[in-house]
Amino acid sequence: MKIQGEIPKVPKVYDSQKNISKADVVNKVIYKKDVVSISSQGREFQTVMKALKNVPDIRKDKVEKIEKQIQSGDYKVSGEDIADSILRKITEKKI
Repeated sequence: MKIQGEIPKVPKVYDSQKNISKADVVNKVIYKKDVVSISSQGREFQTVMKALKNVPDIRKDKVEKIEKQIQSGDYKVSGEDIADSILRKITEKKI
């Protein structure tokens, strides 16, 4: 099929597409690097946590000393000391 003459709408459609430049700008993405910064308080916390990991949960030297005292019969604790310790623990939990 052959079209004779000028079709008035066709040039307008092509011209209107040339003016659309916002889509080009939207498709361009600017990449930025992620940056993580740790505060001085966070760094101090990390240092303390690393130090705590190196400290044993049980003080072996103290446990061994008490075990030897118990085995030899020299380990003596007064009832008053036990009662004081119990009361101290109870009052600490309530506060």
